[in-house]
Amino acid sequence: MPSNIHPVFDKSLGRGSKEESLGQRGMVIWFTGLSGSGKSTLAIDLENRLHNEGLVTMMLDGDNVRTGLNANLGFTEEDRTENIRRIAEVAKLFVSAGVVTLCSFVSPTKDIRHLAKSIVGEEDFHEVYVNASFEKCAERDVKGLYKKALNGEIKGFTGLDSPFEAPTDPFLEIDTENNSPEESGTKLFEVFFPLVRKK
Repeated sequence: MPSNIHPVFDKSLGRGSKEESLGQRGMVIWFTGLSGSGKSTLAIDLENRLHNEGLVTMMLDGDNVRTGLNANLGFTEEDRTENIRRIAEVAKLFVSAGVVTLCSFVSPTKDIRHLAKSIVGEEDFHEVYVNASFEKCAERDVKGLYKKALNGEIKGFTGLDSPFEAPTDPFLEIDTENNSPEESGTKLFEVFFPLVRKK
C-alpha cells in the first residue's frame, strides 16, 4: 500500500451499530448462472420481498454495473476478472453498512467466484446457483444474445465457446428450468429472510 494512503475503517462507525439500527444483518447474496437463467428476475423479486418487510437492500446487476462503474471493461478474461473484483469490493462496502446486497452476475468460473468470496469474506458471501440449461436459456433468449451467439455474431459467449463452471457446493441452488418464477422466488425468500432479519 502506498505510504500516502491511510484507511480509517477502524475509526468509522462500526458495522454492528449500523446493523442494530437497521434491524438486519448485512450480507452478499451472489446469484450465478447462465445468461437468461433468471438471476436478475430472482434478485429483483427478492429485493422487493425484503423491502416489503422493511429491510434495506442494494442490487448490483451485470448490465447496470457495466454502464457505469465498469464501463471501461470488455469481456476478455482479464476484464471479466477485474469486473468481478470491483463488484466484490463495492459489495463489501455495502455489507459493512449493514445492507443486504444482491449481486447478479454470470461469474462463470470457480476461480472468479472464489475471488469474489475472498474479498467479501466467507461468512458474508452466500452463493445462489440459478440453474437452467443452455438449451432452456437459448429457448428463452430474453436479450436476443443466444441467437447472435449461435449465428457467430458474439464471440466468447458463456456456455457456448466460453466455459461455465457450475458451482459444486452453492449455499442454495434454484432450478428455474423446472420451477416457476413464483416458486423460485418463494424458496429464496423463505431461506434468506430469517438470515437477514435481526429479531
